Amino acid sequence: MTEPTADHPPVVVHPDGGLLARATAARFLLTLIDAQSVTTPVHVAVTGGSILIDVLRAAGEDPLRDAVDWSAVHVWWGDERFVPDGHEHRIDREAIDVLFSRVPLPKENLHTVPGPDRVSDVEAAARAYTEELAGFAAPGAQIPEIAVVLLGMGPDGHVASLFPGRPSLDVESLGALAESDSPKPPSERVSLTLPTLNAAQQVWLIVSGEGKADAVAAGLQRTSLPESADGTGDGESVPAGRVQARARTLWLVDVPATKALQA
Repeated sequence: MTEPTADHPPVVVHPDGGLLARATAARFLLTLIDAQSVTTPVHVAVTGGSILIDVLRAAGEDPLRDAVDWSAVHVWWGDERFVPDGHEHRIDREAIDVLFSRVPLPKENLHTVPGPDRVSDVEAAARAYTEELAGFAAPGAQIPEIAVVLLGMGPDGHVASLFPGRPSLDVESLGALAESDSPKPPSERVSLTLPTLNAAQQVWLIVSGEGKADAVAAGLQRTSLPESADGTGDGESVPAGRVQARARTLWLVDVPATKALQA
């Protein structure tokens, strides 16, 4: 583990993606257990991506899962593609399959993002999700206190559905936003806003693979990727580098994802 500096938050490096997933799963379960010792309910947020699914699958296989009071856990999604419930491209589908359907988590505690089968358009979906977040917030607050966000990152440095150079990255409100022109298909998505991610107690950026090494370096150094790598090339931080949780921002990566840091 590298110590945090003025330049970047702490980075925990694991030998490979498999160990990264298992270690992060244990860390996630222990975080839930610790949080439940001081407050209830506990809210968490997750996103998609292969390494995130591996983490959730490993959590479902870890005996520590039985020490969690799942009846007092609420699960939110950092982003979702605007497609109907059950669609093969839904981000929530695999997460539910590998973990949340395998633990005694009440169905009403799974806060999935509405798709076109439930609302009229992507803007309505974002409004509905913002309203649902507000419905679970403390008096006077706009969103619930999220204990931890498990956040993946794309090769371009995007997080949730906040992409480099897109206006959505600069939305200042709390809640969810509609992204109607995502550079990654499908074009219509709902995402938590950057201030919402940053309001969490902890955010973990979980990244695996050499293909994301340049984005890891850009995120930690808070700079851009070149346009040839789907970045902005303007020196402004990739979205991942703009994530800063209230209490702790932690990068959890494997060795291949650090290749650009070793150069």
